[in-house]
Amino acid sequence: MSQPHTSAFADAAVPLAADRRQTGNANRALFLGGFATFAMLHCVQPLLPLFSKEFGVSPMQSSWVVSIATGALSICLLLASILSDRRGRKIMMCVSLFASALSTIGCALVGGFAELVVLRGVLGIVLAGLPAVAMTYLSEEIDPKSLGYSMGLYIAGTALGGMVGRIAAGILSDMFSWRLAMAVIGAVALLIAAEFTRSLPASKNFRRREQPLAEVVAGAAQHFRDGALLRLFAIGFILLGTFVSVYNYLGYRLLMPKFGLSHTAISLVFSLYVIGMFSSVLTGRLSDRLGRRRVLWIVVLVMLAGLLLTLTDVLALIVLGIALFTFGFFGGHSVASSWVGRRAKENRALASALYLFSYYIGASVIGSLSGGLWERAGWTGVVAALGACLLAALLLSISLRKVPLVA
Repeated sequence: MSQPHTSAFADAAVPLAADRRQTGNANRALFLGGFATFAMLHCVQPLLPLFSKEFGVSPMQSSWVVSIATGALSICLLLASILSDRRGRKIMMCVSLFASALSTIGCALVGGFAELVVLRGVLGIVLAGLPAVAMTYLSEEIDPKSLGYSMGLYIAGTALGGMVGRIAAGILSDMFSWRLAMAVIGAVALLIAAEFTRSLPASKNFRRREQPLAEVVAGAAQHFRDGALLRLFAIGFILLGTFVSVYNYLGYRLLMPKFGLSHTAISLVFSLYVIGMFSSVLTGRLSDRLGRRRVLWIVVLVMLAGLLLTLTDVLALIVLGIALFTFGFFGGHSVASSWVGRRAKENRALASALYLFSYYIGASVIGSLSGGLWERAGWTGVVAALGACLLAALLLSISLRKVPLVA
């Protein structure tokens, strides 16, 4: 019979929170891991118009290189979570980073669009090991009083990685080629994987679990019976789905004659990702101080306001809108993800995996459907659909204001 999974520090000789150097090492390693993960996952977004041109595919078809990766990642998160319960947190994350870096380099060598889609699917499969485990590692090893900051720092790393990956891909593709861009990003990820392996402290509060499939199903059913967790899963689904959709098709819009921006200029719009670094840390601190229930609905509202601003044809207002949208997204994800870790008393790794499954499958589902809307109804149609999604997330967030943080 497996023992219950806890994050208590009673059984740990020295919790990371008691050793500032070790805590700093953990925060730095997870920051770098998040950076590499999102750089590899989203570096293709500014390249979608180039794929359409080189391979003769539509914008919706081109977006498959994003959707296949996020879809495969979401499906494999649950398996990675189960494996991490049996094999350990650190080994899972290290293997994930090395394998995904090699997959990214392989994308630079493909001969056709079908091969690119397949390799991006492979990337999603092997990449799942880090995001499936990172939040659980932090929930187990970091003092709950500091968890909001540590989670925010990890998400800040994902924000910086997404920004740098997009900008580097855009600039390198303009100067050289998209193939060189992906090769460079994969090589940098390999270096990060080596540093991650060297610096991440071993788990002190991890307890190995040989959990039968029946117990996994029962644990998942228990989480789904928790109305608060179910709402947080739905919010995660909407947050990343709308976020990926905007960044997938924004490039197509800004390439239109009335804006006429180059790929390099468009990639610089992705520098707004840096706002996510500050948003996730700031929102994490605010949620530690004021409570997640008071913060979540506000950042979702900010995200909705930013989306509506992108309807204008004034470039400066579009940039402002994307800035607000990005701020709200990373803040919302920081609050919702850390809330899942607090809310689940048992099977926290499974709870985090279910949240991330919803989160990444939202990117695949909403991201792909938005491509069809872009082709049929333009940007107005995309914003109308995404706005409806965010309004639903806002109502869900408001409904959580009276729900206890811990079940």
